[in-house]
Amino acid sequence: MSYRKIKIKPPTKFPNVDREQEYEEGFQLLSQAFIEIFRKNAKTLSYEVLYRTAYNLTFRQYGEKLYYGVKDVIAEYLEFKTEESIVPAFVNTSSTEEETGPDSSALLMNTVKVVWDDYVTAMTMIRMALKYLDDRLPKQNLPPVFDMGLDLFRDKVVHSDKYPIQTQLIAAMLNQIQLERQGDVIDRSVIKAAVTMLCELIDPTTKESVYIIDFENKYLETSAAFYKIECQTLSTSYDAPEFMRKVERRLEEEYERTIHCLSLATEPKIRGIVEKHLITENLRTVIEMKNSGLDSMLNADKYEDLLRMYKLFSRVPSGLNEMRASMKEYILHMGSEINRVVAQDVPEVKKNGSEKSVGGGAQIAIQWVEQVLALQEKFDKILERAVGNDKSFQTVFNEAFESFINNCIKSAEFISLFIDENLKKGLKGKSEDEVDDILGKTITLFRFLRDKDVFERYYKQHLAKRLLLSRSVSDDAERGMLAKLKRECGYQFTNKLEGMFNDIKLSSEMDTQFKDYSGQPLSMDIGVTVLTSTFWPMNLSSSPKCSMPQSILKACEAFEKFYFDRHSGRRLTWQPQMGNADIRATFKSSRHVLNVSTYAMIVLMLFNDDTENAGLTVEEIQGQTQIPEADVKRTLQSLACAKYKILTKDAKGREINPGDRFYFNSAFTNNLARIKIQSIVSKVENEGERKNTHDKVDEERKHQIEAAIVRIMKDRKVMEHNLLIAEVTKQLALRFMPNPVMIKKRVEALIDREYLERNTEDRRSYRYLA
Repeated sequence: MSYRKIKIKPPTKFPNVDREQEYEEGFQLLSQAFIEIFRKNAKTLSYEVLYRTAYNLTFRQYGEKLYYGVKDVIAEYLEFKTEESIVPAFVNTSSTEEETGPDSSALLMNTVKVVWDDYVTAMTMIRMALKYLDDRLPKQNLPPVFDMGLDLFRDKVVHSDKYPIQTQLIAAMLNQIQLERQGDVIDRSVIKAAVTMLCELIDPTTKESVYIIDFENKYLETSAAFYKIECQTLSTSYDAPEFMRKVERRLEEEYERTIHCLSLATEPKIRGIVEKHLITENLRTVIEMKNSGLDSMLNADKYEDLLRMYKLFSRVPSGLNEMRASMKEYILHMGSEINRVVAQDVPEVKKNGSEKSVGGGAQIAIQWVEQVLALQEKFDKILERAVGNDKSFQTVFNEAFESFINNCIKSAEFISLFIDENLKKGLKGKSEDEVDDILGKTITLFRFLRDKDVFERYYKQHLAKRLLLSRSVSDDAERGMLAKLKRECGYQFTNKLEGMFNDIKLSSEMDTQFKDYSGQPLSMDIGVTVLTSTFWPMNLSSSPKCSMPQSILKACEAFEKFYFDRHSGRRLTWQPQMGNADIRATFKSSRHVLNVSTYAMIVLMLFNDDTENAGLTVEEIQGQTQIPEADVKRTLQSLACAKYKILTKDAKGREINPGDRFYFNSAFTNNLARIKIQSIVSKVENEGERKNTHDKVDEERKHQIEAAIVRIMKDRKVMEHNLLIAEVTKQLALRFMPNPVMIKKRVEALIDREYLERNTEDRRSYRYLA
């Protein structure tokens, strides 16, 4: 392979050319071309020539000089264009708001838009022609050609020293926005163009956009002033629902305007102004508006308006707090009204001993529970439809219900009575499914009770009557209710109640065995229910003594013999006040089977010996039967003063007074072969009975508190007083809310009985004694 020698020749020397002259000729060419570009005659130019000229001048080290020369040309053009196009539009625009019409402000903005669009297009072409120079400007710490053009537009047009274009342009933009707020239709594109222009122009001092410095601050100030006036107008001219619709519409309008016309950075700022003046400053005004505020919306179940209020109020920090507080106040007010009506009605029941008034006692309980359930259902719907199942609202609702329910001292009794009425046989118009649904709702009220042990005592009494008198809808319904209570409070709460069901089952089996028992034949059929004293609501020490007829006593003795043959070490105590009987009654013209209480049976059997129909006084009846006075009066009321008058009395009136004489009503007639005579029993306890019930509950609580204290101290050994109080309260809260004073007394009692002792090192703590 052979190689050729290559000689490198020096470049050909051109004749000397005047560099200044070359620059002047090149700059003259470029400046004339740029002017033609501004005049929209770019199609007559050769961009190759322009680029090569700019390249040569830059290459010859005239780049900086060319840069400033072009800057002067552009500045001169802008001054000319401002005076030629913008100033005429500006001069014809009055500076006073009264004389400025929508057309004049739109004309100025449209003129600026045309000038800006043409200028940006021209600057883009100029930047392309000066591309070689533009790429080398960073080395000389000079801004790019296009940015230099923007700065010139800012200084020569928007911030012109000769003409107040800035003031008039901003005023025109604000005027257009104000017109749109007043309902006029405007050209949003010119506002958008002006905003785009101002956003691209940068303030040299703050480095923020001219949009923020010149326009946004002024825009927010005028908007605040506008909405202050708007606030007063809306609050005095419209009701609450319409006020909220107007506010909602204003928020939507401002959002749409910002999206289509202004910078997105302005959106949270203008939204904050609208929310402050139209929502925050009117929270109480809207809530308390007469005949249309929150209370009226709640009364009329206006879910749509409530949802709108929730959405609007959720925009401001204190909005939902105000709404929650007002709703809680509404619930407490409605609850107190329900309680007040009950407090007025109950005394009327106590005054009248009639059968109607007795039923009224249960009716009051049912009415109270139904009204509370209706109120709860109302707010369940509000929670779902108006506040989006907001947990904070649910908590407030529950607190309000708990407060007014526990303010009613009869609430536990009423809820138990309501359940009792729904579980009894013969409840008209309701299927088992409907009853179960109602009982499920009642359990929600049960959750609000603080003293669940009081409810347990009433429920046990009512359950006992249902079981003993066979008045339950069904065994499944009863056990379903027990299952609900068990889920709420645990096994300990329902243990005794389940024991009552077990006693009924065992007694039914025992009754069958007794009938097959090979003893002497009895003169009557007898059915005995054997109850475990610890399960049932009875007090053996205060069991009423009663003198029963010999035929009844023989039957009782026969059962006792049967029972003790099978069970040793047990004791039977008869409870006549809890039984019932069917007796055959013969009148002059008819015969009937009377279903009465055991007491009523004993009283009626006394009249078998009254052959001369001389009658018996109250005192004679009580003396022969040994039935307690109050029970004698109620029994005589049911037999002589109720619907079926098996007995008559000489004195008129429904009250039983000392000395009243009673006679067997042999003239009694009725179409029914079997007549059920209800006992006159007060459905709702009077004050004395209620005090007695609460005393018994307090006595039970003492044992429960002591048991809790011993359990805790046995585990902890040593514990400080306040911690012990807190732990006992926590453990017993599911049954009742113990009083710290009562806990302290129980601690003292345990110290006296040497279960605990005070710690010698710290007198505020206790030590467990094994």
